[in-house]
Amino acid sequence: MKIAFVGKGGSGKTTLSSLFIRHLAANEAHVVAVDADINQHLGAALGLDENEASALPAMGAQLPLIKDYLRGTNPRITSAATMIKTTPPGEGSRLLRVREDNPVYDACARTVRLDDGEIRLMATGPFTETDLGVACYHSKVGAVELCLNHLVDGQDEYVVVDMTAGSDSFASGMFTRFDMTFLVAEPTRKGVSVYRQYKDYARDFGVALKVVGNKVQGEDDLEFLRSEVGDDLLVGVGQSDWVRTMEKGRPAPFELLEADNRMALQALQNAAEDSYELRDWERYTRQMVHFHLKNAESWGNEKTGADLAAQVDPAFVLHEHLSEPNAAQPA
Repeated sequence: MKIAFVGKGGSGKTTLSSLFIRHLAANEAHVVAVDADINQHLGAALGLDENEASALPAMGAQLPLIKDYLRGTNPRITSAATMIKTTPPGEGSRLLRVREDNPVYDACARTVRLDDGEIRLMATGPFTETDLGVACYHSKVGAVELCLNHLVDGQDEYVVVDMTAGSDSFASGMFTRFDMTFLVAEPTRKGVSVYRQYKDYARDFGVALKVVGNKVQGEDDLEFLRSEVGDDLLVGVGQSDWVRTMEKGRPAPFELLEADNRMALQALQNAAEDSYELRDWERYTRQMVHFHLKNAESWGNEKTGADLAAQVDPAFVLHEHLSEPNAAQPA
């Protein structure tokens, strides 16, 4: 499943996504984690020290390699240079699988060993002041979107993306790339403001959205969140001494995480697994094409000098069966 964590800055989004990743690894799931936030903190939240976190390769810097690999032998894509962040796969494209080894993972992913297993970690790369122009920022996150467009995953496989804070996630179609989106909200008016924005954007695209209340101190906080988000509230997560210890650089074994918070993480996994039954690969592919044609018309054709609408393969539908080991891949 493809899972996104979103929320306003300071909501605890990265902390909760890291706890969920640890929980999945402890349950023997296969996990690819992606740090797509402007502030790159997921590595540290997963236990990497400062040097290890800063040494993570930047996906944005590997965009030419990513494009060249994913293009494969797709005859509709005349060159890797004409690929943009929304380019959809078609016949001949190479697809990414969670468990495989491939040049994209070799260049962009690193194995992180946790208490109860290991995961692959990828990151867009750190953002500097010179990156904060719209084109630069979204070209880095575009590497993530392009990979998601070409990724096929099964029921016991997870791609967990820590998204950028606030409503910047809507700058492209990437918010439609997920089976489940967990919106982390504190029990305050500011805490639920991003929820309203996300709900409005998601409504027309069938995006599955659940709210995770964070820093919940009692039933009054839960009641406030219920009054604001209704049935979209999935669970509340309380203060954690385990997290405080981890943030001080002295992590305890993950099995010592508070029982209530472990139960909350299981509720997240249950919701993700339920979303699997609702997968609609035809809609997923159709939305991918929708945003590609929109981007092609607004800026892509001019930037690449090509008719990017011609990249769409009308007969191609991304589907889980394409992740089977005997499924054809271009050499």
